[in-house]
Amino acid sequence: MISREPTLERLATARSLLLEPFGLDEMHLTQALSAIKAHKIDDADLYFQYTRSEGWSLEEGIVKTGSFSIDQGVGVRAVAGEKTAFAYSDDISIGSLMDAAVTVRSIASAAQNRRAKVPARKVATSRLLYPSMDPMDSMDSAAKVKLLEKVEQLARVKDARIVQVMAGLATEYDVVMVARADGTLAADVRPLVRLSVSVIAEQGKRRESGSGGGGGRFGLAYFDDAMINTYVNDAVHAAVTNLDARPAPAGEMTVVLGPGWPGVLLHEAIGHGLEGDFNRKGSSAFSGRIGQRVAAKGVTVLDDGTLADRRGSLNVDDEGHVSQRNILIEDGILMGYIQDSMNARLMGVKQTGNGRRESYAHVPMPRMTNTYMLGGDKSPEEIVASIKKGLYAPNFGGGQVDITSGKFVFSASEAYWVENGKILYPVKGATLVGSGPESLKKISMIGNDMRLDSGVGTCGKEGQSVPVGVGQPTLRIEGLTVGGTA
Repeated sequence: MISREPTLERLATARSLLLEPFGLDEMHLTQALSAIKAHKIDDADLYFQYTRSEGWSLEEGIVKTGSFSIDQGVGVRAVAGEKTAFAYSDDISIGSLMDAAVTVRSIASAAQNRRAKVPARKVATSRLLYPSMDPMDSMDSAAKVKLLEKVEQLARVKDARIVQVMAGLATEYDVVMVARADGTLAADVRPLVRLSVSVIAEQGKRRESGSGGGGGRFGLAYFDDAMINTYVNDAVHAAVTNLDARPAPAGEMTVVLGPGWPGVLLHEAIGHGLEGDFNRKGSSAFSGRIGQRVAAKGVTVLDDGTLADRRGSLNVDDEGHVSQRNILIEDGILMGYIQDSMNARLMGVKQTGNGRRESYAHVPMPRMTNTYMLGGDKSPEEIVASIKKGLYAPNFGGGQVDITSGKFVFSASEAYWVENGKILYPVKGATLVGSGPESLKKISMIGNDMRLDSGVGTCGKEGQSVPVGVGQPTLRIEGLTVGGTA
């Protein structure tokens, strides 16, 4: 059997699912784009998508629910200056495609040359970061049920105080095709899986919860016994630790953040502020500061969509551009912003492969992929031992941020009180309050243990959700405000 080059193989898959069943070919795409370009527009694209997803959930020892869905459609966009016209349909047909094309071109006036042509087709450069597979088919239904039952059994064996276990298994097979006004044609086949574990522990009248899980762009074989055990350990440890937690102290203090998932604070309090749309409009705390020091020396922050198998990675973004490894802050100096096509054009810079959208029914915008801080030269043990009095927070819950000011509020789902370098006891109810830009300047120690999260992140922006990754090493931050319960 002769295999095709991966980029061409993905295009073939996209054609077979998104064009051929509806009697379409690439000439019809050119026809629709030519109709849009009959008016004076700066950019236009067609975004076709086919998504098949499945979910299983376990509660009270049995698999209670299962779901399966298929969604498909096309989004048509025209851009003129700062204005965007967008139409979408779940009916993939030449009639719907041309109706949408005529509708969105009304954003601009008719061009003098009404016979505008789309340049010759060119296949977009892309990467090979994950397999072009349907993860749903990587394990049969009986095995999926057994996997969830194994999670339940293992969690209850770990600690007798575990009184409730909930587990979920989700798979998604996403195929997209992008045709751009400049003649570019791109496609991607995106697998995505996730296993989640939640437990409740009870001791006397006190009940506490804990969670674990992970996933990425691969098949379900990734969830072997060792990986399942890791997720269950995380969930059980968090729950039983909080059974003995004391009220968290309040005030301004040294805070040490653990590696991995606590990078969600970096994502929310800093990453969103580096997205191009906010900076073009001048509404970010980082607007107009490229080339300036915005963080302590040693702080280097990247947004990297090129990491193999990661939840936030993409072979091409949702505008058909190859994903990139973008250095946003280098040794404390702001180097650039995250860009999609429109904001990059309006700011006079290059796009960075960060044009993302939730589905064919949404417009693209600059979004993060995998955002993380590089490691330093301190051991995590040394960093914790340096605390005279303060908080060590190895895990985070939810939070929120104001993009304009950079101010954030985050809750620590697992935290400990430390005195004279010794971890004394767990605390509950610790809330971190501060400013993202100011916190960057207060980083005094950077660990050598940079770690990415386990593959659970979902980012929301303007009503759209996309999968992302976060990460960081252990960090010591001076003078953070902790809102406690003590």
